[in-house]
Amino acid sequence: MHELPITESILRIALKHAESAGANRITDIHLVIGDLASIIDDSVSFYWDILSKDTIAEGAMLNFRRIKAELLCLECDHRFQPDGKFFDCPSCEGNSVKVIAGDEFSVEAIEVEG
Repeated sequence: MHELPITESILRIALKHAESAGANRITDIHLVIGDLASIIDDSVSFYWDILSKDTIAEGAMLNFRRIKAELLCLECDHRFQPDGKFFDCPSCEGNSVKVIAGDEFSVEAIEVEG
């Protein structure tokens, strides 16, 4: 359910930038979402269709670019991608890790017309 306020924010950002550019229509929005961000693309798309209705963003295509999770072991400095369930270092089996990538969430680009 946290996708609803996230989608509202995406719409606010898109409308603000499109209107300041004098656009008549938003055609595409490019989103960057890390695998650790726990955001479900289909839920965002569902809410987008409802929230963007009767705005210049209605019908805009949402494009999702996913970033794989990458961790750094703070014990041996090994970089690795988690196996999905466990975040232990595959090199030293340490469990003190730092997220290097995969928790991103941003609007990367907005495509508009006129």
